[in-house]
Amino acid sequence: MTHRESTDWSIQQIARFAGTTSRTLRHYDEFGLLSPTRIAANGYRRYDEGALVRLQRILLLRQLGLGLPQIARILDAPEGGRPAEGRMQRETEALEEHLAWLRSEQQRMRRQIASVERTITALREGVPIMAENMFDGFNHTQYKDEVEQRWGEKAYADGDRWWRGMSDQERQDWTQRVSQLAREWSAAAESGADAASDEAQQLARRHVEWLRGIPGTPATTAGGDIKGYVLGLGEMYVADPRFAANYVTRAGGTAGAEFVRDALQIYAEAHL
Repeated sequence: MTHRESTDWSIQQIARFAGTTSRTLRHYDEFGLLSPTRIAANGYRRYDEGALVRLQRILLLRQLGLGLPQIARILDAPEGGRPAEGRMQRETEALEEHLAWLRSEQQRMRRQIASVERTITALREGVPIMAENMFDGFNHTQYKDEVEQRWGEKAYADGDRWWRGMSDQERQDWTQRVSQLAREWSAAAESGADAASDEAQQLARRHVEWLRGIPGTPATTAGGDIKGYVLGLGEMYVADPRFAANYVTRAGGTAGAEFVRDALQIYAEAHL
């Protein structure tokens, strides 16, 4: 075992290392989360290596959105009958779990960076942006309740499993396909094309094919009401600003989304 010289640090040093404040550390002490290792002769708080490790865990759990009571329960949970393994070993195991989470966050951040770069490129080039193209790497689970309410828990679970199972390249290819389709919808609407025209109906056909590639929705579920699903989406594209923004035209408003809705309605009535 490697011998490490025992040392400790002042509350001001620890606050500086952790990017927090002495006041926050005192609050953690008052809450019973992080007590100083010792009080020096001059009355100052001192923290040893074990305290630093505990503070690191506290800050990691705070990043996960946990409140102080929840963090206290996690840090001070009993060992459940397991033999005593030593504080440092238990801390190491906990940090290994945090490390796995941080690595997954690192991958997610890479996708966020790529998403923002694509948005900047689209804005600079003056081309329409696609909402789905902007949120790769962001927390898509924020829409969990909405998806489950509209199409059921299985729809969300299947779609989530499908999305997480993609490689970064597959996600990029998919979002590029969606963005291209949105640009062509907007261009057709700008040109004044009729929703019943061959151009619009070809776009509608491709749109439905795209929907058929997303697991868990009525477009891919056996016995699902794909016609009703497509018609409902068309209405949602107009009613929900998040979707209407995908089909923007110079006329502004929901003109582009209304064109998509009308073309999808004509296609669904004829082919679904």
